[in-house]
Order: sequence, then structure tokens, then C-alpha cells
Amino acid sequence: MYVCMHTQTMATKTLSVTDEAFTALLREKKGEESFTETILRITARSGMLADCFGGWRMTDEEVTSTQGEVDEGWRAMSRRLG
Repeated sequence: MYVCMHTQTMATKTLSVTDEAFTALLREKKGEESFTETILRITARSGMLADCFGGWRMTDEEVTSTQGEVDEGWRAMSRRLG
């Protein structure tokens, strides 16, 4: 987990992100660009950060399959927790 603090003339915010998210953001950085500049640049293209990180439209079959796997995972966890 990475914690990044950024201080500028405006408010300071602290963000916690997973290693995977940090690596993805790091790949997007250009040269000496700050993380703030990177986030603003990539969100300006689509308007939403979520649109930049692997969203896809699922077919009905994928939805059904995925939901079945999630349901089975919950059932297995419930059995383990008793």
C-alpha cells in the first residue's frame, strides 16, 4: 500500500492505494510530472478516473458466469465461518 501526500497552495489530501493502483499510475507518469498532474491529465481525456482503468462491457454469459462464481465464493466463505 502506498500513501501519497501532496501539498500545494490548495488543501492537502492523503490517498491510500494498492500496489497495483500505484504501479498503474506510475506507468502513466511522464517525465517529472507530479501525481496530481498525471491524474488531471488522464481524467481530462475521459472525465472519470474509472474509465481509465480497465472497464469493459460484459456479455450476458459473462455476467451469469461471474455472478455464479461470486455466489459460490460467498457460500464457501459462509460455510468456513460456520
